[in-house]
Amino acid sequence: MEVRLEDETAAATSAEVEGHDGGEFKTSDEALGFLSSIEPTELQKCVFSDSLVTVSQGGRELGKFSVTVEFAHRVQQPCLLLQAHSQGAIDDTPCGTTVTAYLSTDLETLEQDHHEYVKLKGHSLDRRCHMVQHDGQMVIDKVTTVGEEVTKENVSFPLSALRGLLTEGSNLLLMRLIALRKKVPENMTFISFDQELHIIHTTYSELGPKQLEVGCETVEVFGVERRVDSVEDVPATWQCYFLPDGHLASRVQVGSPVIMRLLQLPSQLEKDLLNDKPVFEKRPLFWEEDMQMHSKFLDRKEELKADHASYLRQHPELRALMADFLQFLLLRKPDDIYKFAREYFLPFASRRPPEPSFKTSSL
Repeated sequence: MEVRLEDETAAATSAEVEGHDGGEFKTSDEALGFLSSIEPTELQKCVFSDSLVTVSQGGRELGKFSVTVEFAHRVQQPCLLLQAHSQGAIDDTPCGTTVTAYLSTDLETLEQDHHEYVKLKGHSLDRRCHMVQHDGQMVIDKVTTVGEEVTKENVSFPLSALRGLLTEGSNLLLMRLIALRKKVPENMTFISFDQELHIIHTTYSELGPKQLEVGCETVEVFGVERRVDSVEDVPATWQCYFLPDGHLASRVQVGSPVIMRLLQLPSQLEKDLLNDKPVFEKRPLFWEEDMQMHSKFLDRKEELKADHASYLRQHPELRALMADFLQFLLLRKPDDIYKFAREYFLPFASRRPPEPSFKTSSL
């Protein structure tokens, strides 16, 4: 079973497009409305990297999947650079996919290179598809190598018929935007291409929230399902679940024995989850109204009074000393009481045995 990115192209256009089979295909108004509503601030939140592992149903690690989005420039035009990589081995058969796409800030594809391979013993498959805007056309070059046989195909479409085109690269970015909004519009249908460049429909629908274990945490994720029709094969369906910040948590093709999943929460989200833990407010304490605390206070108060009285009985000189000091203080009425007290009690210090300035502990 090959592990790959969806390699069909999605086109968003208000005009009807005729497919290779003579049928007519049209992007829904809801899908076009979603594309036109994308704000730059939303794209800013999509600039980050995802890294997942591909595992079997038994939990065996089979490969890796990653997606990186960053701001870039192409021909002096600000754009987004998306790079996706999938590589691994199924039944000891190496396979992988690489997508590099330059996208405008409204998700228009400026250029994309899509490469996938499956290295079977004695029968390898290598498929490359490159598309680029040139002279008002979207020019697509496709090269397929099966064993020693090489097949080349070149097609082009007028950009006027592909306004708002969603390629595989912009599809991955679109999924992040949907996840951040946590809502999929009804009838979210685009036109797209299957592997043979037949024009077909691809549709997004909402799976809703669910609980998912990521590392040691259980978090709520939002699900999006993508269904891709095909002229010569059965429809393919992918189900993806995203964290609240748009990070991809899991991705699986329905019917496939493998799944791509996130092993550990992004550090920032872990901090947010910790901050979201319930905080209990401090309530004012009126201990006088609490019978138990008030009883403890009275008991402690009597205990201290008894202890102080006992100390005074054991040292009657204290009362005489304090009485003499207060009488002398009231007679002199000094302005600086601290200085007066220091000078008054200074002679008493000479009656104590001499001690070193710094005490040392005996070993």
